[in-house]
Amino acid sequence: MLLVIVGSFLLGTLIGVGALMLNQGSSNKNRVITSGQALIGGPFELVGKDGKTVTDKDFRGRYMLVFFGFTHCPDICPAELQVMSAALDELGDKADKVVPIFITVDPERDTPELVTAYVENFGPNFVGLTGSPEAIANAAKAYRVTYQKFQEEGAGDNYSVDHSALLYLMGPDGTFVTHFPYGTSPEKMAETLRRYL
Repeated sequence: MLLVIVGSFLLGTLIGVGALMLNQGSSNKNRVITSGQALIGGPFELVGKDGKTVTDKDFRGRYMLVFFGFTHCPDICPAELQVMSAALDELGDKADKVVPIFITVDPERDTPELVTAYVENFGPNFVGLTGSPEAIANAAKAYRVTYQKFQEEGAGDNYSVDHSALLYLMGPDGTFVTHFPYGTSPEKMAETLRRYL
């Protein structure tokens, strides 16, 4: 009788240990492990205020908050730039470590003068960039931004541009840090920025 009890106990223990090992193995399969760096961002050469050439290297030593859009955008772009502005206001003096950058995806209409005047509506530190269609395409590709001109038949020169609406935070060395989806509140954005500044 004692052997039956001891045998049952040992069998129960082995089954329990086996189930625990299987459970740990399956939880490891579901766990996400990341390594390396996100392939977002990279060199760009665009045109800024007064027609001056601007590259990504001009911002080394400071964080870049980068958003792609266009000046004729009726809602998403001005709303996102307003959120950027409000988040930077919440940071106070720490905002000096961040350069808010707007890159157009509509180089046909968005001249350096127009882009500069547009971003000045959101704050004196905003940088507006444009360039040739090829230069814009290269910058968008580096940031994994998609955009496409959308024109209704018979609309003449009136058209819109569908585009990605992510906001990217790049580090002082130009590498990707994190992103903010459209709809992030200024408070949440400021809270996230504080963690990195």
